[in-house]
Amino acid sequence: MLHLLYILAFTIIAFLAISNLIRSLITVSMDSQRRYPNSGANSRARANTYYNTQTLHPELLDKSGKPISEPLLVMRSVTVEDARQQLDALYNSSPSQAKETEEEN
Repeated sequence: MLHLLYILAFTIIAFLAISNLIRSLITVSMDSQRRYPNSGANSRARANTYYNTQTLHPELLDKSGKPISEPLLVMRSVTVEDARQQLDALYNSSPSQAKETEEEN
């Protein structure tokens, strides 16, 4: 008897979920076919207002507070040997490296 109750409950939940999915799909398709009036200059003014009121991250501003327009990440090609030398230099200059040499003595 309890099994039938579980089957009935999950069947009802499944029908509700599928009907909700179908209703959402119909709503989205109706909204995608809807035509909005083109307000031209008014939409541009709203876009500029949004841009001006939007706060920027401090790293995206220069010293005078203006947004920078240069690339934030510049990558250069490095050979494997150059990368290995740089990593070795970092490893050898780390404070933990000095402790390890003291422990070995």
